[in-house]
Amino acid sequence: MEAFEIIRNTMGEFSDVDDNVIRTFISLAEDNISERKFGKLYQQAVAYLAAHKLKLNGYGDCSNGSPKDFVGVSSFSEGETSISFSANQQTNIQKNAEYSMTIYGIEFLTIKRKVTVPIISSAEGTGYV
Repeated sequence: MEAFEIIRNTMGEFSDVDDNVIRTFISLAEDNISERKFGKLYQQAVAYLAAHKLKLNGYGDCSNGSPKDFVGVSSFSEGETSISFSANQQTNIQKNAEYSMTIYGIEFLTIKRKVTVPIISSAEGTGYV
């Protein structure tokens, strides 16, 4: 399934967004992802990255504000409810910066972790340091 179809079929919050806008964000995402590296998950990764960028740019459901409105926020209160982020959460947000701001960015990171090959030293397990 192509990235455009993935967005249209699974991400209802973008149903009112013009097709050309979605295709533009898909094109931008494609320039930042290696088809060779992502293999069979390429179209899914492109869809999530495009959706992430759409969301950051104010498309979709932003009834509670756009994610970029909350950069640097360490606590949030509404009425009698208050949420504070721990140091670990803040460190994680800083580490993955922009991607941790939307569910789509988090999904993109999940796919990226699946296709990233860790570097393994050939000396591991040989007793050499």
